[in-house]
Parts: sequence; C-alpha cells; structure tokens
Amino acid sequence: MSGGSYYVPASSKWPALGSLALGVMMVGTGMVLVHGNSGMPVMVIGLIGILAVMALWFRDVIHESRKGLYDAQMDRSFRWGMGWFIFSEVMFFAAFFGALFYIRTFALPWLDGEGAKGVAALLWPDFTASWPLLEPPDAAIQGPHQTFSPWHLPLVNTLILVGSSITLTVAHEGLKEGRRTTARHWLTLTVLLGLCFIAIQGIEYREAYVHYGITLQAGIYGATFFLLTGFHGAHVIVGTLILIAILVRVWKGHFSEDDHFGFEAAAWYWHFVDVVWIGLFTFVYVF
Repeated sequence: MSGGSYYVPASSKWPALGSLALGVMMVGTGMVLVHGNSGMPVMVIGLIGILAVMALWFRDVIHESRKGLYDAQMDRSFRWGMGWFIFSEVMFFAAFFGALFYIRTFALPWLDGEGAKGVAALLWPDFTASWPLLEPPDAAIQGPHQTFSPWHLPLVNTLILVGSSITLTVAHEGLKEGRRTTARHWLTLTVLLGLCFIAIQGIEYREAYVHYGITLQAGIYGATFFLLTGFHGAHVIVGTLILIAILVRVWKGHFSEDDHFGFEAAAWYWHFVDVVWIGLFTFVYVF
C-alpha cells in the first residue's frame, strides 16, 4: 500500500478446526435425536472442541491486538467482516421465519381446502386449520397438550433481553467516555442478564417437554418452536461467552476510548440477538 503498510495475519488453523468441531457436535446432536443418549459423548466432544477453538482463537486475536499490529486498514476489515457476518445471520433467521409464515399462511389453509391448492384437503378431509396446531392432520402424530402463555416466562425473558441491550449500551457509552468503572459494572450486569435468560429458557424447555407435550415429535408446531427458539438460544449462549471474554478484557484494562472494536463487535452481535428475540416473542408466542 502506497505511503505505508498493513498487517497481514498469519495463516490460522482455527477456522478448519472450528468447522471440524462444529461438524462433530452436529453429528452427535443428530445421533441424540435419532438414537437417544448413545450419541451424547459425540455431541459433548464436539461442544468441548468448539469452546476450546473459541478460547484459543480469541487468545490469538487479543495478542495480535495488544501488540499493536492492527491499523486502520485492519479495523475496516474487521468492521466489514462483522457486518457481513451479521447479515448472514439475518438471512439465516429469515429462512426460518419464512418457513413459519409459509406454513401458517399457505400450507395449513391449503390442507383445510382454501386457495388454489385447496385440493390438498383430500388428504385429510376432517382437518381444520388453526394455529397453534394442537391437532395435526395425521392422527398418528400427537400434538401438544397446550401452548405457552406469552405473558409468563416468555415475557420475563423478553424484559431480560431488552434490559440487557440497555445495560450493554450504558457500558459501551461509559467505555467511550473513559469511565471504565461504569463499563465494568454495567457489562457485568449484561452478562448476568444473559445467563438468566439461558436459565429461564432451560426451565421453559423442561416445562414444554414434561407438562405441555411440546416436543420435536409434536407436529409442525413443536418442530418450528424448537427450531426457532433453539437456534436463538444457541446464539444467546455464544453471545454470552463473547461478552464474558470482553468483560475479562475490560477488567484487565484492555481497550481505550477510541480503540475498542472488540467491545463494539460484541455489542452489535448482542443487539442483533435481541432484535431476533423480539420477532420470536411476537410471532412464536403472541400471534
């Protein structure tokens, strides 16, 4: 580059190892869903591998940053990379929301005899379209006994996650103004709120299986419920781990008022997860 230089990171093994660990975890997850607990060791090994790769990859990036190797060009690269990553996540969730809307708006009415493809009603002539679908058209599939009230645990989790975006914003503003104590305390509160969200969703999942009959086998409602909330929950877990790493760095005195993109990128991701949850609360729980 004319008039200067820029840092080119060394080749990294972490993307390949991370993909391998993720693949192992997904194979294990599939084994658990199909064969039960016999696939649990494979899933756990994959999960441990993912956590190890995250920790070691974070370590390398932090060391490079602390050595002053990153310049304005690298900062732009990080920002563009994070922006495109979040865009890919938007498309990821858009596909699942699209599947939910397609089922509710087109597939179920067709099975009830409505629309241009209403001939599908010949498959199950006694089926009546409704959502949430408690009685699947195929009598061999047992639907859920009941659905969650959105105004109990889901509302609590909504308030927690929205509140965590507020506390994270306060922490970010504190860091930009040089008030590190404010940044530390409010970021700590954000992490605690994230952990509370995860714990409450775990309680909700237990209630879904034990008391409500909402399982992956409970027809299309159970499948879409766990697909959407499960992937979101996984993103919350990853986001919380990232925030914990950022919190440790803040407590160690890393970042400055003008140089803290690691913090900023984590905030972008967390706010995205918050927006997705609002969509889930609206279209999975309320309507």
